[in-house]
Amino acid sequence: MVVRIGLVTEGGYPYVSGDARLWCDRLVRGLGQHEFDVYALSRSERQEDEGWLELPPQVRRVRTAPLWSTEDDGPALGRRARRRFREHYEELAAVLCAGDAPVQGPSVSAESPSSVSDPAGLEPDGSARPSESPEPASAGSSALSREASAVVADRFANALYGLAELARDEGGLVSALRSESAVRALERACRAPGALRTAREARVPDLLTVAAHVERALRPLSLDWYEDDALGSVDLCHSTAGGTAALPGLLARHFAGVPLLVTEYGVQLRTHYLASADAPPAVRALLAAFHGRLAAEVYRRAALITPGNTHTRRWQERCGADRTKLRTVHPGMEASRFAEVGEAPDRADADTLVWVGRIEPAKDLISLLHAFAEIRKEEPKARLRIVGAAAGAEGAAYLGHCRALAAQLFPDEAEGVHAVGDNPVSFEEIGGPEAPTLAEAYASGTVIVLSSVVEGFPIGLVEAMFCGRATVSTDVGAVVEVIGGTGLVVPPRNPRALAEACVTLLRDPERRERLGAAARARALELFTVEQNIAAFHGIYLEVVSHSPVHRVILDDTGEPLPFAAPAESHVPGRWTGRPTPAPATGPTAAPGARVVARGGPRWAAGAPVRATTPLPTTEAAR
Repeated sequence: MVVRIGLVTEGGYPYVSGDARLWCDRLVRGLGQHEFDVYALSRSERQEDEGWLELPPQVRRVRTAPLWSTEDDGPALGRRARRRFREHYEELAAVLCAGDAPVQGPSVSAESPSSVSDPAGLEPDGSARPSESPEPASAGSSALSREASAVVADRFANALYGLAELARDEGGLVSALRSESAVRALERACRAPGALRTAREARVPDLLTVAAHVERALRPLSLDWYEDDALGSVDLCHSTAGGTAALPGLLARHFAGVPLLVTEYGVQLRTHYLASADAPPAVRALLAAFHGRLAAEVYRRAALITPGNTHTRRWQERCGADRTKLRTVHPGMEASRFAEVGEAPDRADADTLVWVGRIEPAKDLISLLHAFAEIRKEEPKARLRIVGAAAGAEGAAYLGHCRALAAQLFPDEAEGVHAVGDNPVSFEEIGGPEAPTLAEAYASGTVIVLSSVVEGFPIGLVEAMFCGRATVSTDVGAVVEVIGGTGLVVPPRNPRALAEACVTLLRDPERRERLGAAARARALELFTVEQNIAAFHGIYLEVVSHSPVHRVILDDTGEPLPFAAPAESHVPGRWTGRPTPAPATGPTAAPGARVVARGGPRWAAGAPVRATTPLPTTEAAR
C-alpha cells in the first residue's frame, strides 16, 4: 500500500543545515515504498543558499517558503475584507489578553538558573515542583470550568481559521498583520476590562513587538500550499515540529480534511518560553498566551502526536494533548558508526574523561571544569578531553572563557592548549589528530560526561551508549529516560556531585564495564534508525486507515463535476450506524460521473466525496 505523505519542516530538511534534517532524511530513505511531498519553511537566507541534501526518488516534489522575510501578498484589502480582518484579529487579541492559556511561561530568569534546567517545572512523575511551578495565567483562572476553557479554545481556533480563509479568499494578510489596525486592535484588547494585569501594562513598544512576532508566526497562513494540487492531495500531513511548523498541517486539515501527524523531538513552546525570558512582562505574557493557544490547537486537531521522549510528552499533556493520541517514538540513530568501538575491548586510558558536544553556555562546561579540579585532587592522573566546536559568536566567546578558566584552575600545567598528555584539560575538534572521528573521540575515554543545564534529547549520550561507555550526566531533559539505569545521574550545576560520580567510576573498572555493556544493549534496542522507521511506518498506516479518502468526482468528459458533494459531507461528527461501502460512483455522484481517488490505492467506507479543481503549481517537481 502506497501512502502519499506531505512532510512539513521548519528550518531543516531538505536543507543541508538546520534542525532534524538527518532524522527526516533517514525516515524518507527508509520508507521507499511510500511517496513524499516536502513542504519546507526556511529560517535564513544563508540556509537557502547552502542548498539541499541529495533527495531520494520517493521525494516527488519540494515546495519552500521563507520565514525570515516576506513580501506583501497582494493588493490592499478592500472595505469588507478589512472588516473581516478586524473581527478575526480582535478576537485573537481578546483571547490572548484574557489569559487562561493552557500552559503559561515558567519562571525563567538569569537569577533562577534552576528553572532553566526543566522549564516544565515537573518531577519525573509529572507533578509540579513547588519552586518551579508555572506562573498563573490570571487570578482565579484555575477555577474555570472545562467547558469555559473549551469555549476559549474555540474562539482562538475560529479567529485563526478566519484569518486563513481571508488570506485564501482575498490575499493581503501579510500587510494587514503589519498594519496599524493590528496594533490598535491589540491595544484595545489589552485595555479591555478583565484583561491580564501584565497585558494592561503593555506600552507601545511592547505592542509593536508582539504584533511583529504574531505576524511572523502566522506567515504560513498566506501560503498557497492548501489547494487540491498541493497539501490537499496527500493522504497524510506529517509536521516534524509543533508551533509555526504545524500551521500548514492545521490548514490542510481545515481546508481539505487531511489528517495531521505531529512529531516533536524538542518542544517549540518550551523554546519560545526560554527565548522570551528577558522580554518585558507584557511581551512575555502575550507571547506565552499565543504560543500556548497555538500548541493546544495543534494537539487538539492532530490525529496522532509522537513525542520523542517522556519529557516532551509531559509538556504536551500540560498543553492539553489527549493521552490517547500520544505515541512515544524515540529518535533513530545510526548504530553502525559506533559498532567497531562498541564491540571492541575497552583499551582507553582508564584515567580519561571525555565530553563531546556543541560548545555553548547551556552545556555548562564551567561546572565541568570546576568538577574536574575536584577530581584531580582525588585522582591526580585524571585527564579531561573536551571535544567539540563552538556554536556561533556566543559559543566562541564561551569557549574563550572556558580556556581561560582551565588555565586559571591549572596554572602550573596550562599555559595554553596542548596535546593530550601534556595538559590535564584539552580542547579539541572532531577531525583533529587526537579525534579523527566521532567514534574515536568516545573511544578515547573510559567515562563520558554530560554537564548540561538544558537538554532536549541527549544525542551525545546515545552515541556514548552505542560505544559501550559508562556515563555521568546531569538530570535534565530526557537524560534519565535515555540512560534508564545504565549510567550515573547527578543534579545540574553541582560540580561536587559531578566530581564524586566521576571519581566513583574512575576507581571501579568492573562497574564501568557492566554499565557500558548495559548501555549499549539499551541503545541498540531503543534508539536505532530501524526501530524509528518501523514505528512511523505503522503509525502512517494507522492514521490513514482511520481517515476518509479524498476523491475527485469527474463527469463523463473527464472534467471535475461542480457541486457533486453536498455541504453535509463536510460536517464533522460521529455516525451511530455502521458505515457501508460507497458505490464506485460515490454516494452523491451524478449519473455518468466517475470518482478518482487521490493519493494512492485506498478507500474508506462511507468516505465523503469532494469535487476539486487543480491549480497551477510552482514547486520543484521530481
